[in-house]
Amino acid sequence: MGRGTRSVLAVVCGVAVASVYAGQPVLGSMGHELGVARDSVGWFVAVGQLGYLAGLVLLVPLGDMLDRRRLIAAHLGVVAVGLAVAASASAAWVAFSGLAVAGAFAVVVQTAVAYAAALSPPGERGRDLGVVTSGVVVGILGSRVITGGLAEVWGWRGSYLALAIFTAVLGVLSLLVLPSEEVRAGRYGEVLRSLAGLFVQPVFLGRGLIAFFLFASFGALWSGMALPLAAEPWRLSEAEIGLFGLAGLAGALGAARSGRWGDAGHARRVTGIALVLLLGSWLAIGQLSWSLPLLVVGVVVLDFAVQAVHVSNQHVLTGTYADRASSAIGGYMVFYSLGSAFGAAATTALFDSAGWAGSSVLGGVLALCALAVWSCSR
Repeated sequence: MGRGTRSVLAVVCGVAVASVYAGQPVLGSMGHELGVARDSVGWFVAVGQLGYLAGLVLLVPLGDMLDRRRLIAAHLGVVAVGLAVAASASAAWVAFSGLAVAGAFAVVVQTAVAYAAALSPPGERGRDLGVVTSGVVVGILGSRVITGGLAEVWGWRGSYLALAIFTAVLGVLSLLVLPSEEVRAGRYGEVLRSLAGLFVQPVFLGRGLIAFFLFASFGALWSGMALPLAAEPWRLSEAEIGLFGLAGLAGALGAARSGRWGDAGHARRVTGIALVLLLGSWLAIGQLSWSLPLLVVGVVVLDFAVQAVHVSNQHVLTGTYADRASSAIGGYMVFYSLGSAFGAAATTALFDSAGWAGSSVLGGVLALCALAVWSCSR
């Protein structure tokens, strides 16, 4: 796989996943304008995650049957439509509908990851996955910076509209520059049954449960952090809150080499060390009420740990289930989607009753659960 193909796939991942997370810095203004209570604004993110869950089951397995290049272009087009609907929404249910559609077809990320694994020779799979999945982290964290900045100038609607236009352009570009694939034999029902069978495989189930707790902990930070930062004593603007994405981006990109560590046979060790770092990061994040520097340190460490574990998980699964990589990645991301949705909804609800201390305890407990699963699995 050439550098240009890796780069395009990384951008596809970044833009698609940004469509799910772009609302995090502007949850307050979206809720205020659309009449959604503060303890429920986390659902602007969670509904996209639930749409993502449906797409993982129903759409990602198509990558084991069809030309992934055409699939990537088509999915990006539908994501753009969903974002445009959300940007023009006059009622909360319209915004929720648009974000659910965008979330469902944002599973183009998993099609791109499986595509990268299929194009890579075995000894370079981890490196290529590290590069491509770095786009996911850039999308998740960079979207906060861009959305926060655009919202200051054009409002939250303008930020969603800009993302919709860019996504549509990227869909056309993908169709033009990515290499085509041979159409693989198989029927849709057979592929879905194969996906269902993965959920009783020990390797798949272990890595999936780690992902559930990993991304629930991740969501507890990034879906809840805007609320205390916008309140006393900090009272930060949306653009200032979005800048914290740069700290997370630095940490996550620092873990890009974790794919190479996986190529060298150290995927399990990398996972364990990263989960210990994840747990420790919440000790610093919990000090948000009085120290922004400690929060920055915690954000860097947390996102380094999350990216290292995520790349290692996908490296293991695409190697173990190489003949059905799309289904394996899609099924694995079911755990990711459920965890992220749980973290987004739980942290905003808990913040309303227990403040940031409650959200921090939640994040730490979820990290501890991921570490416990790792210690009990082979």
